[in-house]
Amino acid sequence: MVQVGLLLSDVPKDVPPAQQFDDVLRIVDAAQRNGFTYIAIGQHFLYGELRWLQPVPLLARLAAEVDAHVKLVTQIMIAPLYHPVILAEELATLDVVTQGRLVFGAGIGYRPEEFGYLGIPFRERASRMDEALEVITRLWTEDEVTHRGRHWQLDGVAPHIRPVQRPHPPIWIGAQKKPGVERAGRLGDAYACPPEASRDEAAERYRIVRDGFAARGKEFGPQPLRRNVLVADSREQAIAEYARVAKGKYLSYASKGFDLMGKQELEDSFAETVAGHAVLGSPEEVVKQLTELVTTLPVDPLLVRPQWPSMDGAETVATIERLGRDVVPAIRAITPRSDIPALAGERAS
Repeated sequence: MVQVGLLLSDVPKDVPPAQQFDDVLRIVDAAQRNGFTYIAIGQHFLYGELRWLQPVPLLARLAAEVDAHVKLVTQIMIAPLYHPVILAEELATLDVVTQGRLVFGAGIGYRPEEFGYLGIPFRERASRMDEALEVITRLWTEDEVTHRGRHWQLDGVAPHIRPVQRPHPPIWIGAQKKPGVERAGRLGDAYACPPEASRDEAAERYRIVRDGFAARGKEFGPQPLRRNVLVADSREQAIAEYARVAKGKYLSYASKGFDLMGKQELEDSFAETVAGHAVLGSPEEVVKQLTELVTTLPVDPLLVRPQWPSMDGAETVATIERLGRDVVPAIRAITPRSDIPALAGERAS
C-alpha cells in the first residue's frame, strides 16, 4: 500500500514555544489515528517572524509518542551547515532513540543569511553537501575512517556509535533543481520530490534519479512525493480556504529567496499560480488527483502538508481528521508502482 505522511509546519514566532510543542503532540496523535505513518519536519535557523522547532530533539521526543510502525523524517535538514562528524553522531543517536525508525532527509539550503550566521560560505554549499554525505555514510558503515577532503579531514578515526538500521537510515535528498536531483541519484537512497513539481516534472526527475542509481548498481523503487493538499465541500471553497491559510507562507518563501513562482504572480493571481501543484477540491476531486499521481508515478510515501503557519492546532487537527476520513484510506489502498511512465511524446523506458 502507498503510505501517507504528514509534514509539520513552522508557526508564527508570537506563538509561545511551549504551545507550539503542545500543538505538535496533538497533531501527531491525530495523524496516527488517521492513518499517517510518516511524521516529517523541516529546518531553518533564525527564521525571522516564523519558528521551527529543531528536528533532532523534536523527533527524539516524538519517538516516545508514536507507534512502532511510524517513521520519523528530517525533511529536510540543511546538511552543509553542519560538521559531518556532529551530524553523523546526532543522527546515529536519533536512530537509536527512535529504534530504527529514522529517515534522514537532507538538502543544501537556499537562504544565504543562514550560512552567514554560521560563518559558512554560501557558494560552498553544494561541495559541502556532497562531502558531508560521503563522510556521514562512511562514519556509519566503516570501522575506521580516513578522509582527506576539501572541507574536512579525518585521520584513522574509529566511529563509536552506529545507527540501528543497516547499513544506515535511508537518505532522502530534497532539491528543486537538476544538480540536486542528480545528487540524489549519486548519493541518496531516494529523491524527495517537492510539492511545486508538476506530474511530468516529477517523472523527469525520478528518471534522473533512476539513471543515477543504475550507474552505481542500486535498485530503483518508489520515491517520496510531497504535495500541498486541502479538502473542502467544493473546489471553490477549497481554493478560497487555501488562499486564506497558505498565501502568506508562499509570500514568505518568496521574500526569503525561495521565489519559484514569482512574488508578483502570487500577489495578483494566487489561485492560478498554485493551480499546477496544489491539490485542492472536494473529497472526490482530491482523491482523484492524488490517485492519478500515485498510480502514474513511482510514489511511496505520499507526504502531504495539511498545516500552514496561519492555522492553529485545532484547525490542523480538524484538517487531518478530514483527510483521514475522506482521502487517506483511498491512497493506502493503492499498490505502489516502481516504474516511471513515459512523458508525452516519448517511448516508455
